[in-house]
Amino acid sequence: MTSGVNWSFFEEAFSAHYSDGPGHPPKPVRLMVGLMLLQHMHGLSDEQVAHQWVQNPYWQYFCGYDYLQWALPCDPSSLTRWRTRLGEEGIEKVLGQTIVTAIKTETVAPQDLKRVISDTTVMEKNISFPTDTKLLDKARKKLVTLALDSGLKLRQTYARLGKFAALNAGRYAHAKQFKRMRKEVKKLKNFLGRTVRDIERQIEELPDLQEIFADLLTMSKRLLSQDKKSKDKLYSLHAPEAYCMSKGKAGKPYEFGCKVSLVLTHKQGLALCSQALAENQHDGRVLASSLKKAETIAQTSIEEAFVDKGYKGHGITDKQVYISGQKRGMTRTLKKHLKRRSAIEPHIGHMKSEGKLRRNYLKGTAGDTLNALLCVIGHNMRMIWRQIRSFFVLIWVCLFNNLGVKHKGRDPLLVT
Repeated sequence: MTSGVNWSFFEEAFSAHYSDGPGHPPKPVRLMVGLMLLQHMHGLSDEQVAHQWVQNPYWQYFCGYDYLQWALPCDPSSLTRWRTRLGEEGIEKVLGQTIVTAIKTETVAPQDLKRVISDTTVMEKNISFPTDTKLLDKARKKLVTLALDSGLKLRQTYARLGKFAALNAGRYAHAKQFKRMRKEVKKLKNFLGRTVRDIERQIEELPDLQEIFADLLTMSKRLLSQDKKSKDKLYSLHAPEAYCMSKGKAGKPYEFGCKVSLVLTHKQGLALCSQALAENQHDGRVLASSLKKAETIAQTSIEEAFVDKGYKGHGITDKQVYISGQKRGMTRTLKKHLKRRSAIEPHIGHMKSEGKLRRNYLKGTAGDTLNALLCVIGHNMRMIWRQIRSFFVLIWVCLFNNLGVKHKGRDPLLVT
């Protein structure tokens, strides 16, 4: 695999992110890119990939080391700064090189990039299930803590009353006594509102403190004003960008995070593009931008796209877009291709089970964008690795067949 990856491209493209000066010398570009690829191939955290790298000589050779290393390749926090330093543009360059490597290793053929499948899925944010009780009480606690750290003296912190109101609301909800539960939620809302007004009075003529409290006060006011039917609701204080999606699943009717638009090759399922959507948009509205970005990353022209019924009204005229259930103008070959549209679903499942698409731990909308791209990079690298492994297995089988060696009385081809 190391011979298939163009490491010199990364060194030239990312050399601008380094600057000569005082301090610790920077880590090699190949090491940082290699760690990032290995991390998302195996769905590991920053700490796990750093520690497993020390134990795996194959990983060290992949990252450019000819001799066994006994120390950590870098501090795990360096991977966080490396992702931030590359940004969306740098990660897209890495994705483009995985496509080039897939063509070199014959995982896909160049003409396979012209026919694609597109679909959307949900990438959940790392938040607990949101409830009014939890959000109101947490916002009040954060405001009280920040006020005490800033030297403000509040009239009342509602520490004891807020605790019992939150406990009672949970008990009444469990007992299905919703009228009593709503009274306790109203108490929590009153406690939060009084705390907000108390802080606003004290910082009215203090610009420095106004800047410190700005974000938290804004989110608290959103919580106080929103109700069951409100739009653009707040579901988390530490991840305010998360929104609610209902995908019609029986086991999980509501998911909180962001929607991700994917474009994969029709035949093999190689990922060409991944977009994290900041808003819960209709699928048809994002198809044009997804296909355009896929063409930019893969440096090819897409001719046909196969999508599900959620993409009706896409408005694309310069490409052939076929929607599930379409009858008009369908030949036998097109029907066969359209039937394969559902092949994208298991690929999404592998990205969630083997990669890190199931839950995003990176912060902010920028974290959503980077995690969505890194997940498809890991997916492509796993496909390339399986292709290389099958090639060496074929060599092994041919070698044993030529030597006439039998394995436990069976042919080696049957064993593999």
